[in-house]
Amino acid sequence: MRKYILKKLLTTIPVLIGITVIDFLIMARAGSPIDMMTGPRMTEATKAALATRLGLDRPLWQQYLSWLWELLHGNLGYAYKSNQPVLDLILSHLGPTLLLMGLSLLMGLVIAVPLGVYSAVHRYEKRDYLLVAVSFITSSVPGFFLSMILIFLFTVTLGWLPSGGMVTAGIGGDLGDLVRHMIMPVTVLTLPIAASNMRYIRSSVLEILETDYLRTARAKGIGRRLVIWRHAMRNALVPIVTVIGMQIPGLVGGAVIVEKIFNWPGLGLLTMDAIMTRNYPLIMGVCLLSAVVVLLANLLTDILYALVDPTIRL
Repeated sequence: MRKYILKKLLTTIPVLIGITVIDFLIMARAGSPIDMMTGPRMTEATKAALATRLGLDRPLWQQYLSWLWELLHGNLGYAYKSNQPVLDLILSHLGPTLLLMGLSLLMGLVIAVPLGVYSAVHRYEKRDYLLVAVSFITSSVPGFFLSMILIFLFTVTLGWLPSGGMVTAGIGGDLGDLVRHMIMPVTVLTLPIAASNMRYIRSSVLEILETDYLRTARAKGIGRRLVIWRHAMRNALVPIVTVIGMQIPGLVGGAVIVEKIFNWPGLGLLTMDAIMTRNYPLIMGVCLLSAVVVLLANLLTDILYALVDPTIRL
């Protein structure tokens, strides 16, 4: 296991370098951040001096090597305009994003596992068809559209929930206020996770229920509940673990849109603001963090294989 983990970690180095190169090339095509930082009265000489101060007058490959050299020394650079360290900005916004993503993933699994097993046990019945149909509809609704519906219903019409932020300014800050602010964004992120995982769990459990060893277990008189939850569910977890690992990148991308709509003070909102202002150091820092999260999620998925199924050797 140690050799496998070390080998995986070493292979991530060229992958991360490749990702940063692609990010740098994409940003170069987006235009110069100087255009977003200057006003109509700023002279060309002032623009040139600003570009020189930020190092944007150098060739692109020199800018990249300079950024990479600073990264190797633990420096992600400084954000334009605010001149704050990128690392400090990311760390200050990381907690709300982890809270939102972690709770959404947990809630999605809590909903998906029992519904998926229930649908598989009652396959080809009306309730099975109903659950599958609802899961398809739920996963097909775009996140931004569902967000608008929830805001219109629970904020504009009923006035039950706040439309944005993490706490109520001036009077908020307690746990109850935080929960009220989290209900709608967590719902938007949870529903597609629960819907897709429910179908995967249903398919996996259906396949396991048809195996010979489960027929033997039932023939020996083992209770139905024990057969399903101890024997069938554990063997069905291997493909489900893979799906969950693949959903983490999608969850990161979905959180960007959701955080922007609900003004959630996380990395998603920070990323959108950085993109709109062409804040290159901040964009590179967030992209690097996202790449590391995805690669670590894949590594964790591979390790979980051995924990879920002892017959698997990495």
